[in-house]
Amino acid sequence: MPHIFINTNRSLGTIDPNIYGQFSEHLGRCIYQGIYVGENAEIPNINGMRCDVVNALKALHIPVLRWPGGCFADTYHWRDGIGPQAQRKTIVNTNWGGVSEDNSFGTHEFMELTRQLGCEAYFSGNVGSGTVQEFSDWVEYCNMGGVSPMASLRRENGREAPFHVKYWGIGNEAWGCGGNMRAEYYADLCRQYSTYLRSYSPDHKIYKIASGANVDDYHWTRTVLERAGHVIDAVSLHYYTLPHQDWQHKGSATEFTESEYYTTLHKTLRMEELVENHSRIIRQFAGGRKIGLAVDEWGTWYDVEPGTNPGFLYQQNTMRDALVAAINLNIFNNHCDTVCMANIAQMVNVLQAMILTEGSKMVLTPTYHVFALYAAHQGAQQLESYAETSILRHDEEAVPMLHVSASRAADGKILVTVANLDAAHQTEAQVLLGGVKAAAVDGTVLCGTADARNTFTAPDAVQPRALPAVLTADGFTAALPACSVAAFTVTPQ
Repeated sequence: MPHIFINTNRSLGTIDPNIYGQFSEHLGRCIYQGIYVGENAEIPNINGMRCDVVNALKALHIPVLRWPGGCFADTYHWRDGIGPQAQRKTIVNTNWGGVSEDNSFGTHEFMELTRQLGCEAYFSGNVGSGTVQEFSDWVEYCNMGGVSPMASLRRENGREAPFHVKYWGIGNEAWGCGGNMRAEYYADLCRQYSTYLRSYSPDHKIYKIASGANVDDYHWTRTVLERAGHVIDAVSLHYYTLPHQDWQHKGSATEFTESEYYTTLHKTLRMEELVENHSRIIRQFAGGRKIGLAVDEWGTWYDVEPGTNPGFLYQQNTMRDALVAAINLNIFNNHCDTVCMANIAQMVNVLQAMILTEGSKMVLTPTYHVFALYAAHQGAQQLESYAETSILRHDEEAVPMLHVSASRAADGKILVTVANLDAAHQTEAQVLLGGVKAAAVDGTVLCGTADARNTFTAPDAVQPRALPAVLTADGFTAALPACSVAAFTVTPQ
């Protein structure tokens, strides 16, 4: 019987709610049709935002939402998206599908979305094709409360009070679509841009996030921290999980072999190595300052669904993706001393989405349900955890049977989240609680075959259900189904 150890007397600190952040890019049907349909749409909406999508997302208690990209950010000129919608420029999205969009969703609309969701805004600014002045003006437009040219422009556009946008990304993937820059060049630009990104209120200081590394580019992180660490609050990291490293043939989202299943999990487990190594560099160059690691793009990336626009990155979502989500969230929880934010890519209709839409229809994905199961980790105290479990080997790629994280909320309740990565076998797990004695345990599980998914014709095929747990003298036991994600809420005596 595998054993899971929870040490309630040891903790790395508080799990930042922002670890459960989301990402919405002007890409495919994420914004338009997925979130925003306009005020005149037949689909029920409030100020243009789909009611069904917003209500579903509100249930996840989303802490922060990143926008407008992604690669789109470094081609986006924010002034094109303000003022009367009928007078806004129509642009071509050269990054994603070459489609035209009318800029009807811009700064004010995005802030309305965050208002409805009750979350913070995270703007990714244009460094690749923009200017220092343009970026500086955007911050002033959003955050200046007094009299200034940009504050006056904001008021002309119907918003008297400042938005107080806290999180600002200084470019996106500067090593790639954000300018194909060298680390040294970007670090200098980061210093320059940061100088002119000002806080306009002592009560609302902005938080600056540098464009960080792609996967294991430790030279990039080291260079940015060494040269610009004193002017930023965090540095980003991007890592996508691909079954196959050939970007032209990444693998199907729904039709995959057992070998591809374990390969996917093995590769997503690499996030632990990346977080640890980049965090080590951050600590080396932080100089006593608190600099965070923002994993602001992560998730699975497969071939697009057959018959869809290749530039829209629309893919289905299965129990395999649910396990990927669980593994990564466990890793972020367990490294909460450094990981200050994470943003799964992406929220609606793109890559590892929470929600898929088709016209007026909406479906919640298995990944959505994992985020719901894990929501109580937000703002809780991380607890040391360890799974003593067997190792599943497939084609020389090691995958542990169980993967776990735990936390304690302000009310004293303990949340233990466990993924059983074995695609074929249920396992009886014994959870040992060091430092507390359980008075009650409530369990919930999401499970199914690895390719199980929710569709528009069968939207409830994969749903959470109650999972019995039996109290013991030292904790509790539970039978974890094959290919499952379980959450146990422990009420101490």
